[in-house]
Amino acid sequence: MRTAEWCGIGTCLTLFLTAAVVLAQQDPEVLFAVVTKVSKDRQQVTAQVSSGGVVSEATLIASEAVIDNLIWKKLEVCHALKAEAWKNAEGYRVVSIRALDAGMLPMALQGIAGDCMIKKALEIAPQSD
Repeated sequence: MRTAEWCGIGTCLTLFLTAAVVLAQQDPEVLFAVVTKVSKDRQQVTAQVSSGGVVSEATLIASEAVIDNLIWKKLEVCHALKAEAWKNAEGYRVVSIRALDAGMLPMALQGIAGDCMIKKALEIAPQSD
């Protein structure tokens, strides 16, 4: 009788934990990013990402829903983004994306975006002479 009870409890806990993991993966995480490098194939970009208040460098990988999005097709270095994505081993799998003004980014990313724009302007300035 004891063994049967423990097996029943174990089975219920396994099903409960599995359901909790599945529910946690259904909602993508909202993150803000400043693009720092765009790959030639445009499948992925490197960015400074703010997720949960922590800023780190990460790879944003376009999902099928995003790859044909005009925003993703026109991405350049220094672009500010708001995205919904799932975190995986390679980086973040982006499922939706919006372009933002740098002033709409979290404070931790505004300085990074400003520095990026100054650097980009200095690279372009010598070409205009």
